[in-house]
Amino acid sequence: MAHNFRPILWFSEVDKDDIGLVGGKGANLGEMTHAKFPVPNGFVVTAQAYYEFIRENNLALKIKHLLTTANFQKVDTLTQVSQHIKAEIMRSTVSDELVTEIFKSYAKLGGVLKDALVAVRSSATAEDLPSASFAGQQDTYLNISGEANLLESIKEAWASLFTPRAMFYRHEQNFDHHKIGIAIVVQKMVASEKSGIMFTIDPVTNDKSKIVIEAIYGLGEMIVQGEATPDHYEVEKQDLVITNKQIQIQKEMLTKVGHINKKIVVKKTDQDKQKISDEHIQILADLGRRLEKHYYFPQDSEWAIEGNKVFIVQTRAITTTNNKPTEVRAVGPIIELKASDLILTGDPASPGIRTGPVRVLKSSKEIDKILKGEVLVAPQTNPDFVPAMKRAAAIVTDTGGRTSHAAIVSRELGIPAVVGTGKATSLLKTGQIVTVNGSKGEIYKGGVVGAVQKTEIIPTEHLKTATRVYVNLAEPEFSHAISKRHVDGVGLLRAEFMMAAIGTHPKKMIKDHRSTEFINKLAEGLEQFCRSFYPRPVVYRASDFKTNEYRGLIGGKEFEPVESNPMLGFRGAYRYVHDPKVFELELEAIKLIRNKKGLKNLWLMVPFVRTVKELIEVKSIIAASGLHRSPSFKLWMMVEIPSNVILLEKFIEAGIDGVSIGSNDLTMLILGTDRDNSEVAPEFDERNEAVLWALEKVIKTCHKYKITSSICGQAPSLYPDLLEKLVTWGVTSVSVSPDAIEHTRQTISHFEKELIK
Repeated sequence: MAHNFRPILWFSEVDKDDIGLVGGKGANLGEMTHAKFPVPNGFVVTAQAYYEFIRENNLALKIKHLLTTANFQKVDTLTQVSQHIKAEIMRSTVSDELVTEIFKSYAKLGGVLKDALVAVRSSATAEDLPSASFAGQQDTYLNISGEANLLESIKEAWASLFTPRAMFYRHEQNFDHHKIGIAIVVQKMVASEKSGIMFTIDPVTNDKSKIVIEAIYGLGEMIVQGEATPDHYEVEKQDLVITNKQIQIQKEMLTKVGHINKKIVVKKTDQDKQKISDEHIQILADLGRRLEKHYYFPQDSEWAIEGNKVFIVQTRAITTTNNKPTEVRAVGPIIELKASDLILTGDPASPGIRTGPVRVLKSSKEIDKILKGEVLVAPQTNPDFVPAMKRAAAIVTDTGGRTSHAAIVSRELGIPAVVGTGKATSLLKTGQIVTVNGSKGEIYKGGVVGAVQKTEIIPTEHLKTATRVYVNLAEPEFSHAISKRHVDGVGLLRAEFMMAAIGTHPKKMIKDHRSTEFINKLAEGLEQFCRSFYPRPVVYRASDFKTNEYRGLIGGKEFEPVESNPMLGFRGAYRYVHDPKVFELELEAIKLIRNKKGLKNLWLMVPFVRTVKELIEVKSIIAASGLHRSPSFKLWMMVEIPSNVILLEKFIEAGIDGVSIGSNDLTMLILGTDRDNSEVAPEFDERNEAVLWALEKVIKTCHKYKITSSICGQAPSLYPDLLEKLVTWGVTSVSVSPDAIEHTRQTISHFEKELIK
């Protein structure tokens, strides 16, 4: 939404395109309000008001000078700088005009209630990006009452932009401290009798069919900070059936007592009870399902229950989807985990297996003690622990669940974590060697430092297969580690993640004369992939955002139509032909990598080509850009529409070097089945005889015309019987997710040996 300078905006006046003005929290609260989700009402003191406050008090130069003295690797000096900046902010004056606006809005929010209770939440203008969560980096103040207290809390929230943890996180993420603003959400307080967090995928396994809900008594701060080990519930997304319940004992809860938030003892008869009813679990799961459908992306949501009413108090995109633990090269023998060596169990929070010496930290004041490669053991973690977590091989906590700070940040960092062990800090001793299995929630005594467990990576270097094994990737930061695996290249490099990380709709960037910025940012990601895998091929699939997904980018609503069926709408090759500007930027990024960086292993794949005419017109655009097919530059076409199968000979005659079968879309379109629609999803099956006929025809036609054939859907890694057919028909390569590389290579090797026999 377009706004002139206004220091205060109500949730009803903003939406998800307003992150630059009201921050991530504020934008999502406005978006949910428009979409009729149960959100407690509120307003936002905008980032413009913050910048004006900084300008009026001449704080910019002072802050800049203080930041130049910070050593971001030394907690003590960072803390000193933080204290000085926060003191400057707290002693500065808020203008009379802004004070008046805040007090008027507060009175309106409270209605007949004088001094209504509100939550004051910080909302940084760069938070909750697809590549960075900013989890807990700024502060929240609950049960604030009265004008003076509200004004003080707003200033404290502004100052929290410069906590040590927030400054460290921005430094690590390469965000400019001076360009990040902060908005302040003032929201009617829900007197939470119960509260918690909900993920619309399993945050540990990335299983998209599940919704995971965690719940505690009282205010939600104890679950976010990991101070309480919550109940854990799992719900099938399709039919909302509750499939798993793990009930935990909760002895303390945080609640409002008088004028303060205080921990009180939970009534003994309630401590071991299920925290919320099955009915509320299913109500929450349904809200989660609707949120994911609205945002077209898995969501991490905070919720609260007051009386019998459920509220969503904030939501954000999950930033850790498909993050895999960083690879570790064994420096000793590969280890076996023996049941007799199991010493402690907890909740699996971040997958992977690592060995290292224990470092017990009782509080964040001790984080300088941890050395790189040690296993961080703490009562729980909060954002102040992040510098230590970045040095750790694994994380183990006494309390917390899969949605706690320790769990979220561990998944973001790609390191194993086990939470809610109950007694890790008392049982484990500093210097003791342990092995942490974050996938199963287990801690074993002993192990070889730096080793990987036998089942984590199956050694396949000795296996030679005629069928190439490629990998599907999207995130540049994981390219180097995965390139070390026994993989023949990248068979599907998705453009969408890198473009989502840029955050702004490319046509808005063109309109704002920022085309070069877009090209350079896209090229940065492409360069990471190409350097990591060189000289192995990296097959870049050009952008295939659907209109509803494009609308989710900043400025997207200005350029994207609303379509009733985006899957069959304005996407793929048709978009390039009828509106080529964005595709031309992608081609410029490819040229930059190939011609200026000298990385000739970058190829191009064109998605969703409906007709042969479209393919010819797209090829004309590619040629006009100065890119031409050659032994080092292959042009592939996705096969994901029945017309691609039926007219494959004509597509080949138009001039392509290979195809990659997108088995997910092809199966849906052949069977007329939306696999994300719970009513018909059971009919989705890549092994249906009609789909098998299409796969066989494509592979054999490619073989006849001497071009390569690949398949990049999930099916080959899920169904060995299908993989056997693909190998028998002569598929040139399969492209799978990183976790399936070694297993797929082994299976192919077995089938190829059988064929030779």
